[in-house]
Amino acid sequence: MTTLKKGDKAPSFSALDQDGNSHKLADYAGKKLVIFFYPKANTPGCTAEACDLSNNYARFTSNNYAILGVSADSAKAQLKFKEKFDFPFPLLADEDKSVIQAFGVWGPKKFMGKEYGGIHRTTFIIDEKGMISDVISDVKTKDHANQILG
Repeated sequence: MTTLKKGDKAPSFSALDQDGNSHKLADYAGKKLVIFFYPKANTPGCTAEACDLSNNYARFTSNNYAILGVSADSAKAQLKFKEKFDFPFPLLADEDKSVIQAFGVWGPKKFMGKEYGGIHRTTFIIDEKGMISDVISDVKTKDHANQILG
């Protein structure tokens, strides 16, 4: 699991979204940034989480937040996911796992007795100055917006 905690400087990153547009931490200076890492596009938990954030998007933008979703899916898979549910925020296609590794959310997972490497569902809230103001590792997929906004 991630070793990053509240008060740490957020890792600098650069990755492409579903449309091939570049996003880096510096682009979000002066805004609060929610980066949510999810295991796989179009799976039930990830869909519930992203839809909850999408349904509350106006609450985020009115409080000076930007949102980025990140998984190791291809840009094509991210684009399908975004279009299917009409998400108003970009989804980073971190196929080389550079952002995932920088935030320390890749690690061993277990499913039906099998161990494998995967993304631990984790959300980071980064303040206007690039410092981590919260790390949510116990994500409630259907009520995630309230976990972030209180």
